[in-house]
Amino acid sequence: MLIGRVIGEVWATQKQASHEARKCLYVQPLNLDGSERGEPILALDAVDAGVGDRVLVATEGFSAMTAVGRPNSPIDMAVVGVVDEVEVVE
Repeated sequence: MLIGRVIGEVWATQKQASHEARKCLYVQPLNLDGSERGEPILALDAVDAGVGDRVLVATEGFSAMTAVGRPNSPIDMAVVGVVDEVEVVE
């Protein structure tokens, strides 16, 4: 799993049937301090997140596909939560 910020939505004129009625979000992975980490990713939305939200992304196929309620679908990443706060305790 990773933490990221939704930076956009992706619209497709054609989708895999299992992706119908689901938003596809463009997510920038973040470090715990909020700085950007790596390249943006695409993830199916399971929690109705929007642009600007800090989110939790499942990055493993089985977890991602079950989170969006689409078992046996070609889904690698899914937004599974909206993060309210991150607290790092040392």
